[in-house]
Amino acid sequence: MHMSKLKTLATIVATLAAVMAAPAHAGKTLDGIKARGQLVCGVNTGLAGFAAADSNGKWSGLDVDVCRALAATVLSDSEKVKYVPLNAQQRFTALQSGEVDILPRNTTFTLTRDASLGLNITVPNYYDGQGFMVPLKSKIKSAKQLKGQTVCVQSGTTTEKNLTDYSKANGLNIKPVVFEKLEAAENAYFTGRCISYTTDASGLASTRNKVAKDPKEHVILPDLISKEPLGPMVRRGDDEWFAIVKWVMYGLLEAEEYGITAANVDQMKASTDPVVQRLLGGGNEDTGKLLGLDKEWLARAVKATGNYGESFERNVGPKSPLGLPRGINNLWNKGGLMYAYPVR
Repeated sequence: MHMSKLKTLATIVATLAAVMAAPAHAGKTLDGIKARGQLVCGVNTGLAGFAAADSNGKWSGLDVDVCRALAATVLSDSEKVKYVPLNAQQRFTALQSGEVDILPRNTTFTLTRDASLGLNITVPNYYDGQGFMVPLKSKIKSAKQLKGQTVCVQSGTTTEKNLTDYSKANGLNIKPVVFEKLEAAENAYFTGRCISYTTDASGLASTRNKVAKDPKEHVILPDLISKEPLGPMVRRGDDEWFAIVKWVMYGLLEAEEYGITAANVDQMKASTDPVVQRLLGGGNEDTGKLLGLDKEWLARAVKATGNYGESFERNVGPKSPLGLPRGINNLWNKGGLMYAYPVR
């Protein structure tokens, strides 16, 4: 090869290497968040354990912790979040239009939603399945016993479609009673308009705990009729923000796997474990620059919400009012589905 061509080739290779090693550009969503000094987060109108406001207007829940962790990561303050309550019909439009920066609103990832809404699905923060709740006095033990019965359901959801599919596939002729608002569907069930109420099993536990006069009078049937991987969505067209959201969530899972907690994160920065150093920016490690962030990006997130296991336990776990088992939401090395891509 001619010497000038070799020099040209060497220049191209060097340029590519420099581009690949360069810190990521922040992206327009992150620029907007920093400019307003606030993350705008689309959440449920009130689903205990996932996203609900108390009497003082303070939000908490598993989905809320996604927003708090991200605000800590990109704004160094987990309180710099504006929560926008959205019902099932409003949620996608709010994200598409830019009204919110992210949608962690107990939303199921499906092909149609991924491929047709102009949105990107990120990482599941809760693996669920659709179930049924019935009054204890009904003596119903299985969803197959709902033949010809009325079932309350919220419109504009995968729940409504799954109910129709399940009824048809099993010849049950279930009669859906459809409501636009979650509260209306819940109230209709508790006032006896339907023999059963259907939604994600976690939502049933939340509703039973929050709305029922006596939770013990209502039974969640063992049948799960669908797969409902729930997690945050972001707009397409901003790969930098998409990457930040994914890696903060993976980072919180990795933190649990390596024993990094809200209480010990500062001490763990001194660890000689190369994985822990990469996670927390210890030593010379700096994974943040590849995301357009600083080296302590994940340390701040863990300090704000705890690792994924801490967030789960506090919001929905066996010791919380919801009392949900960790089950398939355990880490992969403890028999669950939570498997973080390597932060390296």
